[in-house]
Formats: sequence, C-alpha cells, structure tokens
Amino acid sequence: MATHFDRTKPLAGLPPKDVLDNYKPTITNKLELEAALSLIKTTFENKLKENVNLTRVSAPMFLSKTSGFNDNLNGVERPATFSPRDFPDIKLEVPFSLAKWKRWALHYYDVPVGQGIVADFRGLRCDDDVDFTHSLYVDQFDWEKVISQEDRNEDYLKNTVKQIYAALYETEQSLAKNFGIEAVLPKDIVFVSSDEALKEHPDATPKERENIYCAKHGAVFFMGIGGKKEDGTLRHDGRAPDYDDWMTNRSCGGTGLNGDILVWNPLLKQSFEISSMGIRVNPEVLIKQLELCDANERKELIWHKMLLNGTLPQTIGGGIGQSRLCQFMLRCAHIGEVQHGWYNPEEVEVLKEKNVTLLGLGEF
Repeated sequence: MATHFDRTKPLAGLPPKDVLDNYKPTITNKLELEAALSLIKTTFENKLKENVNLTRVSAPMFLSKTSGFNDNLNGVERPATFSPRDFPDIKLEVPFSLAKWKRWALHYYDVPVGQGIVADFRGLRCDDDVDFTHSLYVDQFDWEKVISQEDRNEDYLKNTVKQIYAALYETEQSLAKNFGIEAVLPKDIVFVSSDEALKEHPDATPKERENIYCAKHGAVFFMGIGGKKEDGTLRHDGRAPDYDDWMTNRSCGGTGLNGDILVWNPLLKQSFEISSMGIRVNPEVLIKQLELCDANERKELIWHKMLLNGTLPQTIGGGIGQSRLCQFMLRCAHIGEVQHGWYNPEEVEVLKEKNVTLLGLGEF
C-alpha cells in the first residue's frame, strides 16, 4: 500500500483530524470487542482455506540469517535480530513475513499442484512507519499455493484474487449479522492496472491514485506493484526482487503478476490495503529481477539456490493482515484498537482525549 505517512509533520501518525473529532467506536465493551475480533479472524481463515484450498500449518518465530528465508520487503528494512546465548556467532531474525519460508514449506510438506498452506504469522517490522494503520507488530494470514508453469498468467491471478475477496465479503456479511455493523463491501472486486492508472493520472501520487479508484469502486485489485519507471522512480510501490513477479508482461499491456487488494474505508475516507499477493518468481524471473535490483549476491543463499535449481515449486501466495482486516471491519480509527502494539506516546495522549481506546498496554 502506498503510504500516507509524512514524518516531517508533527504527530504524523494520528488519524485525520475530522475522523478524530467525530469518532465513536462501534464496540465499546472490551469482551464484546474480543468476541468480534475472534469472529472476524476465525470466519475469514475458514473461508480462505475453503475458497483457495489451503491447509493450516505451524509457522516459525525466527529464521537463520544465512538461510535467506526471511522476506526482504523493499530490501532496506532492518530485521529484529538476536543470537542464542551459547552461540554468539549465530544470527537469528524475526521474519518480516513468511513469503520465502512458505515456498520452502510447500516443498517440505510435499504439497501437490492446486493445494496450498496458510500460517498464522506473527512478526516484527522495526522500520515500519508507526501510524494509525501501521504497527511494529505484524499479524497476518500468510498463505502459499502450488501452481503449474501454465498457471503463471493473469487469469489465474485474477481468479485467485476473486476467491480471496469472496472470503472477505462473506466475513463482513457474518459480522454484520452478528454485531449489527453495516456491511459496505461491494459483491465484486474491480481490477486496475497500475500502469494504466499512472497513464490516466500521471500527476497523482500512488496513494492518490489508489484513493481515486477505491472511492469509485469500493474494492480494487491494483495489479503490477514493484519495478521502476523510466526516470528511475518507483512505478507504484516497492517490492523485493525475490518473491513476487513484477516484470512479466500481462495480456492487458501492463507488467507484473502481482498486486494489492484495496478497499475503500468509509471511516477514514481513503484506500485501505487488506492484502499484498502475487504469482511468485520462477528461476528466469528471479535472475532478471535480482540483476535489476543489483542483488545478485542473494543467489548464493540457501533459499535462492533451491529456487534456481528447481527444488522449490512454482507458487502463488500473499499475506492478509489480521489487524488491518479487523480495523476495517470494525470501523476503527486506529490499528491499536484491535492489536497490542507500541505507538508514539505524544499521539497516545491525543488519542485518549479523542475517545480512541488502544488495546491492552498500547496506551502506555
């Protein structure tokens, strides 16, 4: 998701002023809130597994630095790192996501084509902008599915997006029925090429382009995330070179077999990312994207060698933010209302005054 965070402004992590000035939580009872959070996560996970044909598996809390299994995100973020007491030379990293690990796990579990896995991932992102939609703590449904070489195309990507969006739509319907919160998602999601959006709105920022299309359609899949324009700036948003395929040509004329599921947030009045996903790199695309990003040294890492020698299967996968999903569904002004996190103490004081109750110790 293109960020709206501007660290040059004071208290930049707060929700928009008009939201705070008129904010009323949809659920004020703490136990009722926890029941709603449980319903959202349980319903969505079950629908996701059913629609995409996934099996839940266990997930690691840390990975070896030398394995290359950690997700590199945009390639510049610092992982939370530590050494076991008796092995000071060993570096273990709390993963940013399970983007690479999941692909190895499909090989480990010997998952056949057409089936996949999903994990309840918990991680840390020390360099994330901490604001009303971003936290240092990450919880998401990390999923991955085995596909054939013939499935590496735009139609397969779109069909998978529709399956995930159906789980999202059905979850909101269940929440509306059980807690009386008005459902706002449209029945169908609309597909938008980031290349075409750039042509149609060349002077708009990536976030402004997302807002334009989400306000119009309610739910959008922005296709083609990652890679650079001719002037060297990001085409839309950043992606690491070694998980999503962001350079393969699509039949619509755009490039990239990946994208973001975005919805229109009626409270915040802006686009709101629910998921980042895509068809993953094959060996040929990995080599090209590593070259473009000047990251050829990664070829020597264990994970990359396994992909390049054909050990790892062809896949599609992504992550769906659990707290982000709950924040949207419950029409919360701040992500801290639905997860235990840490936030700017000065902003916390403002939130208290504006009727925003952060979950657990988030207010300290």
